[in-house]
Amino acid sequence: MSATGDRRRWHALGVGLVAAFMTLLDVSIVNVAVPSIQRSLGAGPSDLQWVLSGYALTFGLLLVPAGRFGDAHGRRTAFVVGVALFTLTSAAAGLATSPGWLVAARLLQGAAAGVVNPQVTGLIQQLFRGSERGRAFGLLGATIGVSTAIGPLLGGLLIQFGGAAHGWRWVFFVNVPVGVVAVLLGWRLLPARPTGQPDRHRLDPLGVLLLGGGVMLLLLPLVQREQWQSPWKWALIPVGVAVLLGFALWERRYARRATPLFDLRLFGLRSYTLGTLIALVYFGGFTAIFFIFTLYLQNGLGYSALVAGLAITPFALGSALASALGGRIVDRIGRPLVGVGLVVVVAGLGATVIVLRGSPTAGVPLLTAVPLLLAGLGSGLVITPNQTLTLSQVPVPQAGSAAGMLQTGQRIGSAAGIAAVGALFFSSLESSRGDWSTAFRHSLLLAAGIIALALAAALVDVTLSRRADRTQRAGRS
Repeated sequence: MSATGDRRRWHALGVGLVAAFMTLLDVSIVNVAVPSIQRSLGAGPSDLQWVLSGYALTFGLLLVPAGRFGDAHGRRTAFVVGVALFTLTSAAAGLATSPGWLVAARLLQGAAAGVVNPQVTGLIQQLFRGSERGRAFGLLGATIGVSTAIGPLLGGLLIQFGGAAHGWRWVFFVNVPVGVVAVLLGWRLLPARPTGQPDRHRLDPLGVLLLGGGVMLLLLPLVQREQWQSPWKWALIPVGVAVLLGFALWERRYARRATPLFDLRLFGLRSYTLGTLIALVYFGGFTAIFFIFTLYLQNGLGYSALVAGLAITPFALGSALASALGGRIVDRIGRPLVGVGLVVVVAGLGATVIVLRGSPTAGVPLLTAVPLLLAGLGSGLVITPNQTLTLSQVPVPQAGSAAGMLQTGQRIGSAAGIAAVGALFFSSLESSRGDWSTAFRHSLLLAAGIIALALAAALVDVTLSRRADRTQRAGRS
């Protein structure tokens, strides 16, 4: 490949990473803007819940269909349309004059994010091979880790800049100039079609409906856990599982005569199946940490949104540094690297619990800086290597839909983890009569326990891989 072509690949990746950062940032950046939105628009609890959770809901619904569309018709078109819609809906959210307007904009914004993200992962599969693919996934992993963790800090800075009344609008407006540039560069730099002949099969509309319905039924009771008080909401989860089973049966039948929305044979790859499971469980513990830490610092200890964001920065820095390293060495070490990362994350969270014993009320951001840096370093060795290994054996024509299913698992895991850890946080707060430190420690231990389950899955993969290697060597001797 020529030097010009090589530079073009990395430039295309850079555009994709900027768009991914922008869309993933909006998962967490809005959390610190809630008080400002409430004052400015007179939004009620239900409105605020939908502003926060509606984005995650529609994000998760579009991932697999959008990935399949990119596989079939070229990732450039899907990427540019998705980023353009994200830019327009960001502007619409910033201009909102009522809670209903803002909720509608956030739902569309989440859908646009769901269109963009699988194209970035599919692009890496398409353009890079071998160690270069590991480096590219390392950069993507750093983007995921930093965007998730740095959202509260950037949100706090923007609200400080824009003022208490209307600072929240800048949380959305900041996407507009970045999005315009990403649209222009994306159209210029991204390849128009995937390698090989374009897949002109239709997009399996019944499969789209079944998958979308199943994911929505799973996510709704999780994201609306505080607003829907009836215990009957949890009945939607087994219904959602049944619908997803129907999706699997339909896809198996549909694959006999056409290209399905998602090829279930991918779950025959151990690397893909266990990697997706690790991602689902890890994100269940990983994203819940920032949710409860922000509540603890702002609502419990009275810190500003800016200080709360700064307190999370050590995790973001550690994640960024380790992600770049993990992407470079994952080909040599394999799944054991993910296991090491998970052990380090659990150790960092355990150290955080220890330094907060005695329920301190001052200096908490400083006390937690080193343990969270350690947890962030571990996280960087989990997200990037796991993503690289999970998609390593996926054929390029299926890269978008495979990445979409992987990220759908991450979104479901995030929603479930926040629901479980958040429920323990609030119940501990009530039972301890308002002891925020105790509530935070208890819920942080649950988050660490969830991450330990991901470690168990990683150890299963390592054990099976070594057993297969021994069998293969015995067969050759």
